Amino acid sequence: MSTYTLLNAGRIHAGPGSIESLKDVVADFAAKNVLIISDKGVAGAGLIARPQALIEEAGARVRLIDNTPPEPDVGQVEAILDAAKGADWDLVIGIGGGSAMDVAKIVAVMLGNDVKLRDLLNKAPIPRRGVPTVMVPTTAGTGSEATPNSIILVPEDELKVGIVSPKLMPDCVILDPLMTLGLPPAITASTGMDALTHAIECYTSKKGNPFAEMIALKAITLISRSIRRAFTDGKNVDARHDMTLGAFYGGMCIATSSTTAVHALAYPLGGKYRIAHGISNAILLPYVMQFNAVGNEAKFRDVAAAMGLDIAGKSDADAATAMIEALYALNRDLDIPSDLKRWAITEADLDTLVEGAAKVTRLLDNNPRPMDKDDIRAIYRRLL
Repeated sequence: MSTYTLLNAGRIHAGPGSIESLKDVVADFAAKNVLIISDKGVAGAGLIARPQALIEEAGARVRLIDNTPPEPDVGQVEAILDAAKGADWDLVIGIGGGSAMDVAKIVAVMLGNDVKLRDLLNKAPIPRRGVPTVMVPTTAGTGSEATPNSIILVPEDELKVGIVSPKLMPDCVILDPLMTLGLPPAITASTGMDALTHAIECYTSKKGNPFAEMIALKAITLISRSIRRAFTDGKNVDARHDMTLGAFYGGMCIATSSTTAVHALAYPLGGKYRIAHGISNAILLPYVMQFNAVGNEAKFRDVAAAMGLDIAGKSDADAATAMIEALYALNRDLDIPSDLKRWAITEADLDTLVEGAAKVTRLLDNNPRPMDKDDIRAIYRRLL
């Protein structure tokens, strides 16, 4: 066995009402100038008001930049960075979904380093940690609050690129399920399936290890038992609590293991066709798992058990089949599209999709079953 590492946020506050800890967090950092990075939806839902009040109660001045777009591209991130310059920030707080938190992490690093975003996207190292960060997720999906990753869209390549560095790990995370109660059903579904994808991929990844195995199985259990309840009853605090923790654990899995072919094939769908990341993952998940199950049936049996499926007396192969069928059923129950037709993707687009996915070797290399271009094409074709 090789060595393995778990990166984690410096401090984690969790549970209903844990947003109230933000006042003490600001005081502990002795912060006097605080920058919040969020988006219009979160701000419009009133989710910034209480955090802003708590920051001010701690004696700090606060500024809000709330124009983070979904799936931000290079130019949009650079514009947010330019807007953040000109002040001596003591703390950067990301409040929102994965896009807002990814931007907050990368902006905080760039404020503290003389580096260009394009260079970081081309694998230039981050010299040192930037401005201290606090992440407050308002969805239960990306797990960005627990990862050393920031995902940026590169429009000219029609692909999303991950900047990965331990220096992007947040200094503090606040996991308050009450911050997710207003999440609409469709977003609950897509973000929740994103989190489930993280856990399943990281558990079955070639980079899997005892840390990932323990955390991933717990994430799968939490999400599987609560995602339907959160979808149908968004005010169910217990279900939202499970989903918030499950998404965070999914992010922790990424920090010690790796996602695999689902994410690799999802990146060109988001990069070229702007399909939401969680939807791309959800559509692909059962198809890729069906491919990956060959030779990995014992691992898939563990996933089936964590999902709460009745697999007593079944062979590993039958348990793996039950797990895959359960993923198809879950997508149906959550109204996840079953194919790519609604985005006008046709057979003529396959070459572009295959070439884009094949470039994501950072993730494909960790897939538990080797996947070449013909395999990638076959999966995309099934989605048509």
